Amino acid sequence: MEHRIDEIDKRILYYFGVDARNTATSEVAEEMGVTPATIRNRIDQLEEQGILRGYLADIDYKSIGGYITYLFRCTAPIPERTQLAQSALDVSGVVGVQELMSGSGNLLVTVVGADTDDINHVAGELSDLGLTIEDESVMQGEYHRPYDPFGPETVPKGPSLTDFMSLAGDAEVAEFSVSEDAEIAGNTIEQAVASGQISREAHVVGIERDGDVLTPKGDTAFQTGDVVSLLSTAPFKKDSLKAFGTQRE
Repeated sequence: MEHRIDEIDKRILYYFGVDARNTATSEVAEEMGVTPATIRNRIDQLEEQGILRGYLADIDYKSIGGYITYLFRCTAPIPERTQLAQSALDVSGVVGVQELMSGSGNLLVTVVGADTDDINHVAGELSDLGLTIEDESVMQGEYHRPYDPFGPETVPKGPSLTDFMSLAGDAEVAEFSVSEDAEIAGNTIEQAVASGQISREAHVVGIERDGDVLTPKGDTAFQTGDVVSLLSTAPFKKDSLKAFGTQRE
């Protein structure tokens, strides 16, 4: 089952795409209106789900005297494509393999060598594995940038609706962060329902606080930085989340 990510997760992935080494949990937490512990917990979850797979160094080998980087476009038999991709990574000099969903040219193999003899030796080993080399070229440069739709340009800063999902029938689930100036901050669930801040059709089904997931009870009080999951048996009205510092569009 695919892991569903919300706007907090997307913002984390965006900033890791900018610079994984210098991503500050406190800055992301402040921008999203949650605590640093919540951000650290989300990072752990993204790693456990295999979404945030690692932190790779971006090395410019051509700036090291004498080294060259080649890109081989290879074809592997489709039933063996994944296995051969892993085997290619074990070849000394191979620094990256990309698997493509195509019949021919379905593996892109990046190779680094000190001279053409190194490159030719790697090419021979790739052929011995059963790969057909279709094309090869010297890599001049490789450039990366984060995925813009996950970034701050597309999501309002501060307290916000972080996720929304329609369920069967008219039921809906909303997830949002509680801001410092939210009307509901400091109130218990019982008080929020009694005062009309939460409609009687809605139920608090989860509260994420400082990296922990709480089981909501009537006397549980909302705190600044909480990420609250609210289930409603009827569609949320436009102003139904006003007390949390956000609203349904």
